[in-house]
Amino acid sequence: MTAITGGEAIVEGLVAHGVDTVFGLPGAQIYGLFDGLAKAQAKAQLKVVGARHEQACGYMAFGYARATGKPAVFSVVPGPGVLNASAAMLTAFGCNEPVLCLTGQVPSGFLGRGRGHLHEMPDQLATLRSFLKWAERIEYPGDVPGLVSRAFQQMLSGRRGPAALEMPWDVFMQRAEVGAPTPLPRFAAPQPDPDRVSAAAALIADSKTPMIFVGNGAFDAADEILELAELIDAPVVAFRSGRGIVSNAHELGLTFAAAYNLWPTTDLMIGIGTRLELATMYRWPYRPVGQKSIRIDIDASEMRRFTPDAAIVADAPAGTSDLLAAVRKLGYIKSSTRRGEIRDAAALAAQQIETVQPQMAYLKILREVLPADAIITDELCQAGFASWFGFPVYQPRSYLTSGYQGTLGSGFPTALGAKVAYPDRPVVAITGDGGFMFAVQELATAVQYDIGVVTLVFNNSAYGNVRRDQRAIFDGRVVASDLVNPDFVKLAESFGVGAARVRSPGEFRGALERALSDGGPYLIAIEIDKDCEASPWPFIHPPKP
Repeated sequence: MTAITGGEAIVEGLVAHGVDTVFGLPGAQIYGLFDGLAKAQAKAQLKVVGARHEQACGYMAFGYARATGKPAVFSVVPGPGVLNASAAMLTAFGCNEPVLCLTGQVPSGFLGRGRGHLHEMPDQLATLRSFLKWAERIEYPGDVPGLVSRAFQQMLSGRRGPAALEMPWDVFMQRAEVGAPTPLPRFAAPQPDPDRVSAAAALIADSKTPMIFVGNGAFDAADEILELAELIDAPVVAFRSGRGIVSNAHELGLTFAAAYNLWPTTDLMIGIGTRLELATMYRWPYRPVGQKSIRIDIDASEMRRFTPDAAIVADAPAGTSDLLAAVRKLGYIKSSTRRGEIRDAAALAAQQIETVQPQMAYLKILREVLPADAIITDELCQAGFASWFGFPVYQPRSYLTSGYQGTLGSGFPTALGAKVAYPDRPVVAITGDGGFMFAVQELATAVQYDIGVVTLVFNNSAYGNVRRDQRAIFDGRVVASDLVNPDFVKLAESFGVGAARVRSPGEFRGALERALSDGGPYLIAIEIDKDCEASPWPFIHPPKP
């Protein structure tokens, strides 16, 4: 064993777990950690990507994890820094992504004393534990290897999620003999119960019009899900996070706008790695009478949040594989008309969503220009909402959203993290003028680290959704939803970012092609007249029939 600092020990632990990038914003309490990062970067063991705000550190790590499926790491100072990054950590929790926050603490002698030391926060660890999967404090350098390994084990076992490690200011620079870090195996996943699998297979055998719903818990089961879908002619639909598990280029891979056209006659709902927000919460207004349900989920608590007729507690690949084998054993008689019905539903939806203009015109061009493996991040704007059902997705983890958290301002910095993970793939951030301004300062980060994200800023000079709701629900009274914006082209150029302005879909294709060929960070300001955008909400939250 060698005497090293607590900060150096943490970095050794990260390298041992395959981490190649750390996003961070240094400060006094974590100087010792960043010194360790600097030494590792000098030896080409990893790289450090800085930021201009703590929230961007968290979102970039989230984007990296969301695009790759691998753990991502960021570091910020305690107290205000942690709270600034907390929206990103909460987003990672909601989206089940393995994001590790490394932060500091007051010096050891001040722990729990409430003296008001720099950045002191009443029980930071308890706060972190309230919205993360796991969090712990490291109080001695020798404890680092075990606790770093525990953090990765916790993030990757079972239902994935974010974790945090905090270390007192002085311990980061305290020297001790520290053992070599050893990654820990993941906790064993629950195995599919044969009786439950048989019960689920019997429900499928009795069904005529099944539908499969998938979420981000099903990413690793894409092959099995497609095989099951083709066996039973079941359309596969995702709301946001699971898009691309079955490609929208496949006739069974439907957007939720198309799937809703089949919903009235769906006699069996199969949920795989999903909360079933569309069908069982508040998005779709009803369930067909007599409809049965099956769920496959690694998290047993999901089965009490919505209790299905057949519950298979297992990870998605194992559960789907066993169910597929059981259905084959029982046999399944396909309807001769089912594929035609699915094609008709998709064709009808394609016509229906054309009413959502001008968003659909822009999204259609975006899809035509981008290659199949391009990565898109959405944002809470009118074009972002429309992309949930109006932008075809062809590969898993190529359409990145903030899930049910709906964190305004996350799209642009999330895209930066995805581009760091995949520098050779096109990455496009769909943003609105309001959300983009949450992280506009990270244009400087994009330039400094040559992160070639293309950012689309749909500028309607408003928080468009809020403004529409205020006008419709509150007798036309509008408050705090109109925006006065900078000239986004001039603003981008002042950072050294290439930029263009378009005022119609006809101008968009050429601007997008130039932006992609530029190779560096680029911004396209898309000027939209206020109140001209058709509402996407009839497709996201259909009215009761």
